[in-house]
Amino acid sequence: MNIKGLFINGESVIKQRTYDLRSPYNGESIATISMADQEDVNRAIDGAQAAFEVMKEMHAYQRSEILLRVVQIFEERKEELARVLVQEAGKPIRTARGEIDRTIATYQLAAEEAKRIYGETIPMDAAPGGENRIGFTWREPIGVVVAISPFNFPFNLVAHKLGPAIAAGNTVVLKPAEQTPLSAYLTAEIFQQAGLPNGAVQVVAGSGRELSDALIMDPRVKKITFTGSSQVGKAIKAKAGLRKVTLELGSNSGLIVEPDVPLEKVIQRCVEGAFSFAGQVCISLQRIYVHESIYEDFSKRFIEHTKQLKVGDPSEETTDISAMISSQELERIESWVTEAVKQGAKIGIGGARNGTIFPPTVLLNVKRDMAVSCQETFAPVVSIVPYKKLDQAINMVNDSVYGLNVGIYTQNIINALHAARKLESGGVIINDIPTFRLDHMPYGGVKESGYGREGIKYAVEEMTELKFVTMKTTF
Repeated sequence: MNIKGLFINGESVIKQRTYDLRSPYNGESIATISMADQEDVNRAIDGAQAAFEVMKEMHAYQRSEILLRVVQIFEERKEELARVLVQEAGKPIRTARGEIDRTIATYQLAAEEAKRIYGETIPMDAAPGGENRIGFTWREPIGVVVAISPFNFPFNLVAHKLGPAIAAGNTVVLKPAEQTPLSAYLTAEIFQQAGLPNGAVQVVAGSGRELSDALIMDPRVKKITFTGSSQVGKAIKAKAGLRKVTLELGSNSGLIVEPDVPLEKVIQRCVEGAFSFAGQVCISLQRIYVHESIYEDFSKRFIEHTKQLKVGDPSEETTDISAMISSQELERIESWVTEAVKQGAKIGIGGARNGTIFPPTVLLNVKRDMAVSCQETFAPVVSIVPYKKLDQAINMVNDSVYGLNVGIYTQNIINALHAARKLESGGVIINDIPTFRLDHMPYGGVKESGYGREGIKYAVEEMTELKFVTMKTTF
């Protein structure tokens, strides 16, 4: 039996209490996972605190070299790691390879950023009393970081937490999603192989409800970085007190399509944004607002392209969409679609589950207060809605508790910049889908979509403390 232990202080710790990890696609048993308790969390934080004494003295080039060795190992094991994503997350193999490529790029960026943690000089004589003084700042690591990661990008979203933390000289206690612990353990082992001191990365798997208080309320924890639901994020923020917090939360990303856009050049991209990894992406394209003059043509083309997607076994090279992560999520989205139809929505394609798979689903005649529109579907379901004027479309996109990424397709630069000003979101993507993300760009939301920013440079700033130093140059 393949029993995976916790990763504490560089060693595997097997626990009596376990759970069976099964494939989302076919339900086959993958591994038996040890479950941490509060005592294990305390041990992990103890070890991380001790390792911080080593990490904070490590030079920037040394941290960078460790991260570069991590990059090299990921390159060497790329196909093996992608297959792990197929197993535990049900991610189609081509999509899984893409995630590993992004993970490699993220650690590469972190290795570079480790050498770019700058301060600045302050003109002290800009104010009376500052004569004959010099002033400057530098950034220092904050200490133990608790990272809580989701199932949908279990290598790359972990990289967005571990990469900047290690680049800055911190240590990390990582709590992965219950469905995707194997990727977290492999990542920790790779860091150990790359020369990271024991205890600098700890991994505790198990129930988030059982472990959350021990993880986020320990006074030795100086920073919490969480990706997940808005409900859990709010609870973490309420308990964190004065400590630093980064929260990447929910979204129902909207896209505006203006009438001057060549549809043949954007439809395939929109289908990709709506259905990649079965819509289980924080910035998955969920709401498409199309000008009324091209609405019928857009909808028809979108549905025709959707029909071409292959649904099935995630291990097959040609599969585009596979299983959702759990039966609970399947039941939830099926009930939302059923409810929308009862309220007047029309199904353009899809709409009913098939075993562990919910097929790509296009909804028309959707109203703003339907769950499939105003809540986060996190499923392969997209709504297409017509509009008359650009400002009307902007208002419909903004009519949401979320604001992570939104997009607009237009050839009019004035309209593009007008929308960029008016759209209420952390990011505005012009002439591409809101699902677009590169791993060095600032990434985060407003409203209930989050707090703080990721993107390696910005995450490093969130994981350091700014210290000011001044010295009088005469007595």
